[in-house]
Amino acid sequence: MSGQPLVSICIPTYNGAAFIAQALESALAQTYRPLEIIVSDDASTDATLNIVKTFQKQTDIPIHIYHHQPAGIGANWNHSVQQAKGAYIKFLFQDDLLYPDCIARLVQLMQTDPTIGMAYSKRDLIYDTETEFIKQFVVGYSNLHQQWQDLTISNGVLEGKDYLKDRNFLTSPKNKIGEPGNVLLKSEVFNAIGYFNTHMKQALDSDFWYRLMPFYKVGFIDKALCAFRLHEAQASSLNKQANIKDNDLMYQSYYQHLLPYLHPQCRWKLLKLYHPVWRRLTQLKQWLYGQ
Repeated sequence: MSGQPLVSICIPTYNGAAFIAQALESALAQTYRPLEIIVSDDASTDATLNIVKTFQKQTDIPIHIYHHQPAGIGANWNHSVQQAKGAYIKFLFQDDLLYPDCIARLVQLMQTDPTIGMAYSKRDLIYDTETEFIKQFVVGYSNLHQQWQDLTISNGVLEGKDYLKDRNFLTSPKNKIGEPGNVLLKSEVFNAIGYFNTHMKQALDSDFWYRLMPFYKVGFIDKALCAFRLHEAQASSLNKQANIKDNDLMYQSYYQHLLPYLHPQCRWKLLKLYHPVWRRLTQLKQWLYGQ
């Protein structure tokens, strides 16, 4: 694959000793070259970095480790991207796996059209114990690409704006693309639209996917090229209070960045929530009727 563009595999870490070795093994098993691996660590207190350093000595693929003070999820994602030198960014979370042809397949698709800013694939869900949380997640989030109403997502490329026009854009699941692990990004998109929203805890990935869609085409591969691991630690982080706050931040972002591109039903919903005239009318109604 000489002459191919560099791909940066970005691995944000925090106390990931349980699965980081499996994640790194899957990164090193990629058929694509050239690669670099960026490990951005949010002040882990377990053996995460010792494990990474062991792999660092065993491969000719550059593994760069960056330490920083605890800064939160979004800041850690952004920090890893800011250290990357690749033409493409491939996230791999410390719990997850890439299948051997993942990067090769996604890069191949991206190279068919220079206006593609993002390519993604299906992903498998893996777990050790089937808890109630995991059962609900599997039911609600397995086949995200089938959750659109007006779009039929299959192998190939669509205008990003076509996704935004779908009348199901604001319906659950809000993230109909997937986690960062099943997405390949062109590095230039960060210069075009900025970075992940550090104020969000759960919706920062889907917010980013949708913000780039007015400006780029989006590619899709109808095959699982990676695995997203489910475990109980995620259940405690997906708390209701954080989800409510993220929903509001997400809707505000869509109102600010995406309103002209959305289906009229979605535009109307956001206008009623955030347009100053509508907000004032709502406040007046509450005052008049004592609500």
